[in-house]
Amino acid sequence: MPVISIITPVHQAGVGFLPDAYASLSDQSLPAGWAWEWLIQEDGDSVGAAAYVPEDPRIRVASSRQGGPHVARTVALGRSTGELIKNFDSDDVLADGALWRDVRTLDEHPEIGWVTSRVLDLLSDGSLVGFDGDPSAGRIPRGAVLSHWEQGMRAQVHPATLCARRSLVVALGGWMALPASGDTGLLLGLDALADGWFMEEVGLHYRKHEGQITAHASHAEGDEWQARMSVIAERSRALGTLLLRYGKEDAQ
Repeated sequence: MPVISIITPVHQAGVGFLPDAYASLSDQSLPAGWAWEWLIQEDGDSVGAAAYVPEDPRIRVASSRQGGPHVARTVALGRSTGELIKNFDSDDVLADGALWRDVRTLDEHPEIGWVTSRVLDLLSDGSLVGFDGDPSAGRIPRGAVLSHWEQGMRAQVHPATLCARRSLVVALGGWMALPASGDTGLLLGLDALADGWFMEEVGLHYRKHEGQITAHASHAEGDEWQARMSVIAERSRALGTLLLRYGKEDAQ
């Protein structure tokens, strides 16, 4: 039975959101013959994530040394078994049908390496807010995300919705080991190696709250931000150059 692995890092500030995350996951359906597994990776000691989710053989909680969410994700990747790898933050909520669409699209389009979907912000009062700027539904040619991102250091698709083929994620070494933007680094790495796909249906409710990493003052400005953006872009360009030099078939 093919498996989609949902990977979720969690620290103490986000552990209380896990029941909502689980509720949205347990409501998902999958194409016939598929199953899911949920890898929850505690970033550091004494997080206590197991107390916030039910006993379910599809859920596996483990702890690793504190290294930030993207290091935790990559450790969880090493525990996963799925042929598809799904991003899922502990404080977010999957929209109805998200996993079914991810699996179906990648199954129907073997030439596609990764998929993303539309996002709605989930505000503290429970309301959902959309925003303009989504690309057209369908194929995203290899390199298109980098071209768009270089215009303003912002991708046209949301990395929190990523679902990708395991071979590509492993080839990239998982998520970039950065204090933030590691999922953006993964997105741009995938974009350098393979065509993607954007689904216009909402796939994620992205919770906005004070405890999230993206709310930190240094997330979008300052020396650290400049360094993160620089290495993300440089790696993406290098991957694209190597792919052209040695051939797409060899890279895959």
